[in-house]
Amino acid sequence: MSKKVLVVGGGGHAKVVIDILKGYDDCYEIIGFTSQTSDIENILGVPYLGDDSIIPNLQIANCFIVAIGNNKTRKNIFERLIRLGLEPINAISQSSYVSPNAHIGRGIVVVAGAVINPCSTIHDNVIINTLTGIDHDCVVGAHAHIAPGSSLAGGVKVGEGAFIGMKASVIPEKTIGEWSVVGSGAVVVSDIPSAVTVVGVPAKKILEQKDELK
Repeated sequence: MSKKVLVVGGGGHAKVVIDILKGYDDCYEIIGFTSQTSDIENILGVPYLGDDSIIPNLQIANCFIVAIGNNKTRKNIFERLIRLGLEPINAISQSSYVSPNAHIGRGIVVVAGAVINPCSTIHDNVIINTLTGIDHDCVVGAHAHIAPGSSLAGGVKVGEGAFIGMKASVIPEKTIGEWSVVGSGAVVVSDIPSAVTVVGVPAKKILEQKDELK
């Protein structure tokens, strides 16, 4: 029996997630998507159901995935749907590679061309975006987003809610703190504390985000 899946989100990332789920043939029945701001009737043939306020009354759905790029918003919705008793599913592209010896959480999105190598751990509600490389023994905390084309070398640790920008690179054994942002194209060569933004080559702090941890 196929699982009846609700997709939460109506933007570009939702298109990617729905496209991945459609590749699973009969495993999932996507009942529709919700969005606070959608002005379209469907995404790839999947109907718009309304804004997020209708979710508690959607008796037909038993599973969900949050298809929203913003980490704080994605975390809040993910935790809310868990409390409502819905089951998070993963959307892992058939054009990606996930080692059978990697440890994968719930509500994960792994997009085409991404690689997750052995003994890495990806916690709940993480986005591993297009052409991203996660090498051996990495740990990616819950609700983080590894953006397209970025690379984590072996043993890198990414904290909860952190964002690694497009084509950023992190050298081996470095740590990115919770809710920090690594700018696009940055090269991280030293540990990054929590709740800061870093940019450049090598990456240097330009902003503190003290409110992110509240």
